[in-house]
Amino acid sequence: MSDVLTAPAERRRALRRPHARTYTAVAGTLLLLALPFYLDRFWLQAGLFAMAAAIGAIGINLLTGATGQLSMGHAFFLAVGAYSYCVFAGDESGGADGLTGLGLPTWLAVVLATLVAGGAGGLFSPIAGRLRGPYLGIATIALIFIGQHVLFNARDLTGGFNGRDVPPLSLFGLTFDDRELLVANVPFGSAEKLWYAGLVLLLGGALFARGVLRGRPGRAMNAIRDHRIAAGVIGVPVARYRAGVFVLSSMYAGLAGVLLALVFQRTVPDYFGITLSLEYLAMIVIGGLGSVSGAVVGAAFVSLLPQLLTRYSDALPLVSAPGTGGIAPGEASRYLYGAAIVAVVLFLPGGLVRVAARRRVKRNPGEER
Repeated sequence: MSDVLTAPAERRRALRRPHARTYTAVAGTLLLLALPFYLDRFWLQAGLFAMAAAIGAIGINLLTGATGQLSMGHAFFLAVGAYSYCVFAGDESGGADGLTGLGLPTWLAVVLATLVAGGAGGLFSPIAGRLRGPYLGIATIALIFIGQHVLFNARDLTGGFNGRDVPPLSLFGLTFDDRELLVANVPFGSAEKLWYAGLVLLLGGALFARGVLRGRPGRAMNAIRDHRIAAGVIGVPVARYRAGVFVLSSMYAGLAGVLLALVFQRTVPDYFGITLSLEYLAMIVIGGLGSVSGAVVGAAFVSLLPQLLTRYSDALPLVSAPGTGGIAPGEASRYLYGAAIVAVVLFLPGGLVRVAARRRVKRNPGEER
């Protein structure tokens, strides 16, 4: 105790800092848990879209940010996860639309859909293990075109152009649909129920990715990104790591696709195009390459921006509702994405998360970077 009292001011601040971070984390967790009791459906759905985007962004950040492998086919694996869930959980009799379904328990369908997305990444992993940089990016664009062709033409599985309905998740006797459930006199619909499922999936995915990046695999991935030849010289199996990270990234994308499908309640092929892949690249560049928190921040920025512009288009200058003249919210959001990427590359290397880190270091000069 006396050592603490006589320590320099910097050391005392360092000793107190973990407690402050713990309190902040606890307060943030309690706030997230309480939000469904106070927010309306729009804000809850916007938050769920951000959670799904964050899960997918963590996956592509492991591949692109931590390992240095450019992928333009992330939307393909989101589609694989979304449609695989629909097939596994769909009605065996085909339902009203007559589409193929296996009638499996929905929780099992989530697991299998994630594994199928990883398997699809595994089929492409030999190519991912040997190509790098723009060459891999060009090769993965082919996945988008292949995926779009399959989604539009395999009508028994995907429903074709019109898509197919998404079976609601059911877990421990609770069905995550729009049938209201009273919790503390607050009616809980599908958005309120899925909110907690999304939090669990995002937290689990973020903790796992953080463990990977802080462990031996993360150091190997960073070595491959920074200097591939030197990594091979010191014994890192470069091709094997590249292929493995590609599979892991595909599984994250598949899980994100499942959550997106559950939120949308209907899957349509048009959504899973090249634009979606570009948005995921924008997320990790804006948030911060190679950082789990950067992926989450960037996903929140990119996924929430068009929804907010649409919500408040009447009050914003130059932005108007689609079809009424002026700049549509979706178009305006893409302009802002581009401006944000240019600003980050020029003035904020490391993304938005580095801004908070730098401010923290300035406030606490004794803290290690």
